Amino acid sequence: MKILLLGKNGQVGWELQRSLAPLGELIALDRHSSQFCGDLGNLAGLAETVRAIQPRVIVNAAAYTAVDKAESEPELAHTINALAPDALAREAAQTGAWLVHYSTDYVFDGSGMLPWSETDATGPLNVYGTSKLEGEALIATSHRRHLIFRTSWVYAARGGNFARTMLRLAQEREQLTVINDQLGAPTGAELIADITAHAIRQVCRQDPAAEALAGVYHLGADGSTTWFDYAKHVIAQAQRIQPDLKIKAVDVKPVPTSAFPTPARRPLNSRLDTRKLQAAFGLTLPAWQHGVDRMLEETLPGQLFQGNKQ
Repeated sequence: MKILLLGKNGQVGWELQRSLAPLGELIALDRHSSQFCGDLGNLAGLAETVRAIQPRVIVNAAAYTAVDKAESEPELAHTINALAPDALAREAAQTGAWLVHYSTDYVFDGSGMLPWSETDATGPLNVYGTSKLEGEALIATSHRRHLIFRTSWVYAARGGNFARTMLRLAQEREQLTVINDQLGAPTGAELIADITAHAIRQVCRQDPAAEALAGVYHLGADGSTTWFDYAKHVIAQAQRIQPDLKIKAVDVKPVPTSAFPTPARRPLNSRLDTRKLQAAFGLTLPAWQHGVDRMLEETLPGQLFQGNKQ
């Protein structure tokens, strides 16, 4: 099986290179790739790439994710998050390939207290969410064989993330202020990649019923927390793992979202109901603490903080 992966060096894309490799021949691209076009801003180049490679599965892990910057670059966000997925879906339809695409809880308005289900009414609050929702709609219109995974609060051991930022600040400051009125489930890129590979195995099996699995799914770790409680958990776990870690922050203060004004409005409720995903693919999703603790175990004993000082 030939798989085309776009966005290979992003948080999820990096983990997908590992999880997809055992499934077949993997062609992994980013926007700087030379032999084939992996630039989502080049719609014609993307189409030519799909025609040349003729993959059985296209996995699009690339996106415009600068949420605040999108407010001043709506056309670019629209091209990358809506028009590029549409171009991929149209080419996939021509060859019968499956298209796997990632979306976001930002397609919702963040109201209420219940986790969002796939059938709930959408209502994005910002340009980023609007562009991602349009990408979903265009894929669904263009090609039947698609899997769209909506995720939220994504982190990875590689690169920067919320946990690393909180630990760095906790070593530098005596007091931290962290948002306490946004709810979500921190979800590791590793988990997203592994579930993606599992789903691809299912839909690509020689069974006509596999096409019934096409559609939109919510993918996230189990449970929920606030950014404030997330930060406290990270600091406590870091001190458990590395007792000699010097933490200055003796006071972690909860504040509302309004304390940190941003160009783009953020949803307060980012929780996703994952029961459809679990039932369709026979999965049990781990608690969010499991992935976060594992990431800390992997990164803390190394050069995490020395690296931040360079």
